[in-house]
Amino acid sequence: MSETTEPPRSPDVVWHEEGVPRAERWASAGLGGATVWFTGLSGSGKSTIAGALTRLLVGRGTATYTLDGDNLRHGLNGDLGFAPRDRVENVRRVAEVARLFADAGIVVLVPVISPYREGRAEARRLHERAGLPFLEVYVDAPLATCEERDPKGLYAKARAGELSGMTGIDDPYEAPEHADLEVAADREGPEEAAARILAVILERSPGRSVL
Repeated sequence: MSETTEPPRSPDVVWHEEGVPRAERWASAGLGGATVWFTGLSGSGKSTIAGALTRLLVGRGTATYTLDGDNLRHGLNGDLGFAPRDRVENVRRVAEVARLFADAGIVVLVPVISPYREGRAEARRLHERAGLPFLEVYVDAPLATCEERDPKGLYAKARAGELSGMTGIDDPYEAPEHADLEVAADREGPEEAAARILAVILERSPGRSVL
């Protein structure tokens, strides 16, 4: 999807503007929304780092929520498989939900593989069109490290021929070329990475009492 392409919408609908401007809504509740999008191979440490960042944000009194990819596939995206077309739609839906959470004034953390650059780029554009902060974090870990961790046993199944379409094995992962922040997950602990991410959020959110 190009920058000039309008996002999909149902026919005969119009966007309903809030009766109270976002800035006023945020100020009244002491909130400030943003999306932190974690991308990387399965087992790279995205969810672990998101958890460490959650603890830091909560410790600061910041409203935050994690949109975990697996959790969303239990409901909202439960009708999707893992074919390329389904992966694209999965990321599109997650991005739309993240935008709504951020607009509500929540710092939303999104640890999803999101293997294709264009899908992540569209997630960023979606937030930019809405005037909402978006931070892409590339959790970079060697495939060998991810396979050694293999928390869900997916790599073992893929290597045994019991699972097809595994990102990094027989389905591509397109690493970010211009991520806002990169984490060398095989050399940097989750708490250290979370502290660096928080510093970037603070840098890009000057004057927001929530942060």
